[in-house]
Amino acid sequence: MLAAHTGMRRGEIVGLRWSDIDLSAKLIHVRQAAVAVNYELLLSDVKTVHGRRTIDVNDDVVRALTAWRRAQAEERLLLGADYADLDLLFARPDGSPTHPEVISRTFERLVARGSLPRIRFHDVRYTHASLLLKGGVPIKVVSERLGHASASFTLDVYGWVLPGMQADATAVFSRLMSADPVEEPVEVEAPR
Repeated sequence: MLAAHTGMRRGEIVGLRWSDIDLSAKLIHVRQAAVAVNYELLLSDVKTVHGRRTIDVNDDVVRALTAWRRAQAEERLLLGADYADLDLLFARPDGSPTHPEVISRTFERLVARGSLPRIRFHDVRYTHASLLLKGGVPIKVVSERLGHASASFTLDVYGWVLPGMQADATAVFSRLMSADPVEEPVEVEAPR
């Protein structure tokens, strides 16, 4: 859910700490990520200055994170002093960091059990970006949410044309060039 609603990379999600979350303001501050070097897990600063960012989230995400925090606190109580408190949102049951590859493998198993076509965990990030762009969110905002260095990079990677968008562009242009400049704007529905 967090990946779908934020477009965060799996390493950023694994590295997310409770101190990076402001539930009352509905903000997530991306400040560190988990990276694997020769399969050894390291928590480090995000890879670029643009990767360090703040992402707004909605009430559904806040409710899910609040419920997850309660569940995690209950697990922590069961382990007591054996819990390694690193303040991580998505820690292993003992509090230690989860390897990013575990996220991908778990996602693959869930997809295989469902009726979805085969997709990778990173495809959730692509979906987040593509839906925002299709919905008319400015490219600069999408780029900032994803932690990209530039909007042009975001366009190169995620700005492909969806079926029907060329026809929509033609309709918009035709309307704008019409003889009646006071005509009310017509909203063009995106293809389904």
